[in-house]
Amino acid sequence: MLLAVLALLPEAAAAPVAAAPVVGAPGAPDPIVFVHGWNTDGSTWNTMADRFRADGWPADRLDRWTYPSSQSNVTTATELAQEIDRVLAATGAAKVDLVTHSMGGLSSRHYLKNLGGTAKVDAWISLAGPNHGTTTARWCGGAACAEMRPGSAFLAALNTGDETPGDTRYATWWSPCDSIIDPDDTVALTGAANTRTACLQHTAFPVDAGVYAQVKASL
Repeated sequence: MLLAVLALLPEAAAAPVAAAPVVGAPGAPDPIVFVHGWNTDGSTWNTMADRFRADGWPADRLDRWTYPSSQSNVTTATELAQEIDRVLAATGAAKVDLVTHSMGGLSSRHYLKNLGGTAKVDAWISLAGPNHGTTTARWCGGAACAEMRPGSAFLAALNTGDETPGDTRYATWWSPCDSIIDPDDTVALTGAANTRTACLQHTAFPVDAGVYAQVKASL
């Protein structure tokens, strides 16, 4: 009798199953490709990437890219283009955000200006970037250092015409206490949102909590 009664009862509703995240789903944050500077690697971004993850960015959308920093920024820009295409294919996103430190701003700007990058980059961030050259680059050698020196042919070409081309949103941060970037005003770009930070040394930008909060708000 009990079995007959049970057979007449409606089936219990199945427990809801959480939907798997949809690659490229609307509302998902742009993937961030982090571009480090001279003589360092992707670990530069560990602290900032951890903060983004804690604030809701999926781990697979935080790409701490590493490249050979002694090579020409033109070569790095070509490799960056390939990395961005890889990230877009893996995530299904339409565009990435670029967060750069120091020399990483130069190869990424070459990519935006000369390799069609503005179609694939929503926001570009330069933390302590020698966008118009830094005198301290006279004390290091190799192609990348030569390109960072004020008056170099690479910088002359990069800064000719529109410094912030396309629909990409551009923002820079600089510190009056940065002993690596000289002069201070080398960082700012015409057409970008240019921000002076508190008294920070060069290597502090990627780990400073205040800078992180401002970068996150700008993305």
